[in-house]
Amino acid sequence: MVLNYIWIAFFAIAFIIALVKLVVFGDFDVFPAMMDSTFSSSKTAFEISLGLTGVLALWLGIMKIGEQGGVVNVLARMLSPVFVKLFPEIPKGHPVTGSVFMNIAANMLGLDNAATPLGLKAMEQMQELNTKKDTASNAMIMFLVLNTSGLTLIPVSILVYRAQMGSAQPTDVFIPILLATFFSTLAGIIVTSLYQRINLFSRTLLLTLGGACALVAAVIWGFSQLPPDTMNRVSTTVANILLMTIIIGFILAGVRKKVNVYDAFIEGAKDGFTTAVRIIPYLVAILVAIGVFRASGAMDMLIGGIRWLVEACGFDSDFVAALPTALMKPLSGSGARGMMVDAMTAYGADSFVGRLSCVFQGSTDTTFYILAVYFGSVGIRYTRHAVACGLLADLAGIIAAIAICYMFFG
Repeated sequence: MVLNYIWIAFFAIAFIIALVKLVVFGDFDVFPAMMDSTFSSSKTAFEISLGLTGVLALWLGIMKIGEQGGVVNVLARMLSPVFVKLFPEIPKGHPVTGSVFMNIAANMLGLDNAATPLGLKAMEQMQELNTKKDTASNAMIMFLVLNTSGLTLIPVSILVYRAQMGSAQPTDVFIPILLATFFSTLAGIIVTSLYQRINLFSRTLLLTLGGACALVAAVIWGFSQLPPDTMNRVSTTVANILLMTIIIGFILAGVRKKVNVYDAFIEGAKDGFTTAVRIIPYLVAILVAIGVFRASGAMDMLIGGIRWLVEACGFDSDFVAALPTALMKPLSGSGARGMMVDAMTAYGADSFVGRLSCVFQGSTDTTFYILAVYFGSVGIRYTRHAVACGLLADLAGIIAAIAICYMFFG
């Protein structure tokens, strides 16, 4: 229901602004630009879904091998103490906990293409447990907030973009991104737990969150000891080694259990095509609305208003030039990526604005895209508090990114 109102608001605001531009300022290009954006955004939505088909088939096939080989059940048993607290609706030891873990692990390694099919698999399993098939369950919402908060340990793609844009030290944003995304995820867990009345002061959750903080600190310290070029190579290599280890490990587990791994892979991969087709309407809906909103000039007006407000309050407004990336990220990953590249082009990859844009890009995830695709894949219409919790996690990430970048680069 919330997505319905947001979708209508995008079109209504865009149309009003475009009409004012035409009538008052004589801008005859705004409506053609908006119509062009509807066609290009629709094409982009289809291309994204088409591009996901192969990846979905691959990872759903691998997950099927993992299920039949017993790997997912092992992960479920290992994670049960924590997941019972964060996901009380999910029965202890249920296979969905393994899928959730694999999705979160892929996100942490910056492996977006691997994370999406794993996440869709987890949503399908949670939908089987959901008593109201058109309404998001608490477990679904907690899972999506963990996704939208974007916890990332190795932001490989951002480091590559910085290198391509001529940065002297592409990896200098690594630690700021890690810190900002950690605060975003932590805020998301706390906010969602408050909504769902989950006790965060239980011994298990305190130990887990404390351990996560210690792990993040250790990773930060370890990578900070490496030269920039070595850091980039090590992070990329580690991500790919872990990904290949997962694939080989699942296959070996299947062989050990005497599973016909080829047939199991084919069985799981078949679901990849149907899932990719099922999400096309949802992608078209959200990307077209975002495209029209951008083409009308509404985003530019919003940024201008924020700059005026910040300066009127007497604060430094250097960060405002990077805000388009932050504001676009919850709406569109590709749009935010374009904003990030544009900021580095206009201000320089090693400028404050260029670096902050990169940290914005890495500190949160595409909230509305994830909600549209994940909920759409299982037919959820009523999202309850998912949007509010996701956006509050995004806001925490944005605030943390600004503060951390002023600390590191200001």
